[in-house]
Amino acid sequence: MDSTPAAWAAADQFLSDTLVGHDPALEAALEAQRAAGLPEIEVAPVGGKLLNLLVRISGARRVLEIGTLGGYSTIWLARAVGEGGRVVTVEAESANAAVARESIDAAGVGDRVEIRVGRGSDVLPTLVGGFDLVFIDADKESNTVYLDWAAKLGHPGTVVVLDNIGREGEIVRDDAVDPKVVGTRDALRMLGDDERFDATALQTVGLKGWDGVALALVV
Repeated sequence: MDSTPAAWAAADQFLSDTLVGHDPALEAALEAQRAAGLPEIEVAPVGGKLLNLLVRISGARRVLEIGTLGGYSTIWLARAVGEGGRVVTVEAESANAAVARESIDAAGVGDRVEIRVGRGSDVLPTLVGGFDLVFIDADKESNTVYLDWAAKLGHPGTVVVLDNIGREGEIVRDDAVDPKVVGTRDALRMLGDDERFDATALQTVGLKGWDGVALALVV
């Protein structure tokens, strides 16, 4: 089979069908997001399952998510922290937060999730630290700001997940002018240079095109 976006999406669908399966609550969250006209930029099902597994593997009980959107990834995270765990998710748009609140509650994990509405740069300084895992999936222009707060609000051993680092391969361009690409390049350099982090990154192809994710530990 030729390596094309259509083939990547088909392979992603196979992996999702095989390893994630049918999930009415998550599918309802996506339907609510679509009905509200929110952009289709949530993590893919296999990405949501990866977040869920990372929380469980690391034993994280307090999770910070930066970028709620419609709550799809939030549900994955909230399920993983368990009944005694807590997810704090930050969303800049109040309309998005309202959609997410309904879907998170409908999924049965509302008591584990606190949604903070406002820009990350405004909300993050108000939070109490001690987060065990931080998932960053918001405006890419502010990635370095979010990474700085991930280190401040975390502790040695905190897992940091930075989404959408592939940018269709544009991250290799020194002359990039797209703010999302520039913000991503700056974040990757920060993960490589900042002594608070030990990190790596993986390119991916799939439902979201040519993309990728960076994983780091706060050291």
